[in-house]
Amino acid sequence: MVMMQDKPIASVFQQMAGGAFPPVLETFDRNKTIFFPGDPAERVYFLTKGAVKLSRVYEAGEEITVALLRENSVFGVLSLITGNKSDRFYHAVAFTPVELLSVSIEQFTKALQDNPELSWIMLRGLSSRILQTEMMIETLAHRDMGSRLASFLLILCRDFGIPNGNGITIDLKLSHQAIAEAIGSTRVTVTRLLGDLRDEDNQVISIQKKKITVHNPVALSQQFN
Repeated sequence: MVMMQDKPIASVFQQMAGGAFPPVLETFDRNKTIFFPGDPAERVYFLTKGAVKLSRVYEAGEEITVALLRENSVFGVLSLITGNKSDRFYHAVAFTPVELLSVSIEQFTKALQDNPELSWIMLRGLSSRILQTEMMIETLAHRDMGSRLASFLLILCRDFGIPNGNGITIDLKLSHQAIAEAIGSTRVTVTRLLGDLRDEDNQVISIQKKKITVHNPVALSQQFN
């Protein structure tokens, strides 16, 4: 996965649109799988709208969220590093309704060869992904669900947050069920914990049209410690 700020890879995908094999536009509803672990790594994806969850599935059936990708992210590129096209490493699922473009891995490899600067951009993006994955693992290490929820909301503030006069609004429409799945909890527990954070006497967050605003990130970080 690569997360872009100046969207240089977006322009690469736009240039490919005029070629003999243009990118394929795909849409996925929330919770729909984009690819499974073990699927052939044949295509590279550019996320144009929404958010995608990457997770690892273990033998016991436990699924651990390792990253949430935002718009203007490229993912499905691990085989470019490992050279192994036979095996997807992650389970990629639409965390929200998503739109994305996909191209063959051969096309993307040629684009990298034609524009060496893209390799440096991808390295920066991978570094950001590694940091987010470390934060997600730390979040899931908490036994207390309140601490998991607080850590997860702070990660979303970092990667999807829009500062405003009232705090930081997470620019995703999040259902309680989606949050529960991401932190390994239940919808009932998440609803109760969010209610505690919205308490009028100590309002740490507010929710409007499924978008969460964190009014005081420091207070949130200390809420369940």
